[in-house]
Amino acid sequence: MVSPELSHSQCSPMAKLRNRSFWCLSDGLLNCGGVFLAILLVCSFWSFFTPTLNLGFSVTEPPSNPVDCKESGIGVNLNSDPEDHTFYDDPEMSYSIEKPVKDWDEKRREWLKHHPSFTAGASERIVLVTGSQPKPCKNPIGDHLLLRFFKNKVDYCRIHGYDIFYNNLFLHPKMDSYWAKLPVVKAAMLAHPEAEWIWWVDSDALFTDMEFKLPLERYKDHNLVVHGWPDLIYKSKSWTSLNAGVFLIRNCQWSMDLIKTWSNMGPMSKDYKKWGQIQRSTFKDKLFPDSDDQSALVYLLYKEKEKYYGHIYLEAEFYFQGYWVEIIGGYENTTERYLETERGVRKLRRRHAEKVSEQYGAFREEFLKEAGNGRGSWRRAFITHFTGCQPCSGEHNQMYSGESCWNGMVKALNFADNQVLRKYGFLHPDLQDSSTLTEVPFDYPADEGPW
Repeated sequence: MVSPELSHSQCSPMAKLRNRSFWCLSDGLLNCGGVFLAILLVCSFWSFFTPTLNLGFSVTEPPSNPVDCKESGIGVNLNSDPEDHTFYDDPEMSYSIEKPVKDWDEKRREWLKHHPSFTAGASERIVLVTGSQPKPCKNPIGDHLLLRFFKNKVDYCRIHGYDIFYNNLFLHPKMDSYWAKLPVVKAAMLAHPEAEWIWWVDSDALFTDMEFKLPLERYKDHNLVVHGWPDLIYKSKSWTSLNAGVFLIRNCQWSMDLIKTWSNMGPMSKDYKKWGQIQRSTFKDKLFPDSDDQSALVYLLYKEKEKYYGHIYLEAEFYFQGYWVEIIGGYENTTERYLETERGVRKLRRRHAEKVSEQYGAFREEFLKEAGNGRGSWRRAFITHFTGCQPCSGEHNQMYSGESCWNGMVKALNFADNQVLRKYGFLHPDLQDSSTLTEVPFDYPADEGPW
């Protein structure tokens, strides 16, 4: 590297001793003049062979016409909203869960026609939606835990280029608790006609494999994806045969109709108590009397299989969402097995920008074929769901202590956070202590630290 002191031309008397300063000046002028003529000659010959010589100090003027994203292929055009009539101009259109939407597929197509820059990639565009209650948490550490759960979702969305919406209001006064998600999902569908999928993720669920992407191609013929098992629905008739805390729903008319039917089994319905009785009589393992969103969805699948089953994908090949109790104890083994793979595959342990993380996740899949999926697998669980633990209220299932809930959450959050922090040069050396942090050397060897 050239030091700043040597970066400027100087006429130094130390270069060639003279008795008088006049000689220094005159010789300096001659030397500088000679150098200048030499540069002119070089430039002349260079320009003859290379007319586009760039000496590094020219100023590039911005183009007179700004680049139009919809024509450049660079991305979507966020500065264009033509005055053509769309569903947004229809006074009859309502975001309310109580008012049905008709011809939604056509309305979406029309909007996309007037916003063509959003057409490319529309089939894989996802908006993640999550949320929490309007008031502060009763649990002293509840708000902190919810903040970290939200940060985790923001991290995942940033890495994969998804939009995210966090809601902390009840969009319908009667649709609270677990029913609050349906009014939000419907509103998100209307607010994001550019998105093909709306992805609801409960506030107490977090991503614990930050590289993994949803296999959308697998769901191309379905409109709703939930974690579940057909045998538990149609043979065991269990209300826990699927989990409605995480679901991927297509932004289409079928989904609008489902949300309307589904929500009519909730508190906004005059038959709410009746639906609770019907669910308990149908699902013998359901112990509480109120109609809930999960039992309602299972009931629709059970009673109207021909209408719904062909459109709903019950994902059980990986942890679309996984029960935390059977996951968190395996983090150490998972860490070691991933590290073991990296020791033998230099590309996997190579430092890289966060923006290009997806390709490393895709490349890693080749080395996870023997890892298995689900319980007993050493593969990272995609989503860890703390069902039975309520970080905000502090309540929890009596099967385990509140301490195991909160400690488990901290461990899972740090396990996921390490996958993000590694791109920034840091790690939590102790998964149970969020305050611990160690800097990772830039020549990161694959056998250091949990992540």
